[in-house]
Amino acid sequence: MTLPPRPLLFVLAAGLAAAALQVIPPRPVAAQAPAETAQAPRAKTAATGMVTIESDKQQADNQNGIVTATGNVRIVYADRGMTATSRQAQYFTNEGRLVLTGDVDVIDTDGQRLRAERLVYLLDSERMVAEPPAGKQVFSKFRLQQQGSGKPAITKP
Repeated sequence: MTLPPRPLLFVLAAGLAAAALQVIPPRPVAAQAPAETAQAPRAKTAATGMVTIESDKQQADNQNGIVTATGNVRIVYADRGMTATSRQAQYFTNEGRLVLTGDVDVIDTDGQRLRAERLVYLLDSERMVAEPPAGKQVFSKFRLQQQGSGKPAITKP
């Protein structure tokens, strides 16, 4: 099985790495879940690299290079149509590691989705490990692509 050239979480993590934290009054996570409906293709717009992080609390430890958001975390990377929610998000800048914990849900406007209890993503090696809640499974839904073509591997006749 071949994954798309830029996995769902790479674009989110890359945007988070470049983003400055914005303190925004939190909204309940449950109210933010996007509906799973068919959406029209997005028009191409100029990339801004802007990532918005909403949470109950945010901290940045410049000494150790760790950015932490806790409580009702919602990360929006509008350039890529990505939204992630969790109870906590930590970005380890020195290691290029993004860790989302607690009811993790990552979705994009194309309907690709990942649900887990804990997700660790390494930007440099583009490797990801998703762990399920106790006694359950990780859920992922993504579109397979042919190597280098950008086209779906499975097409309808």
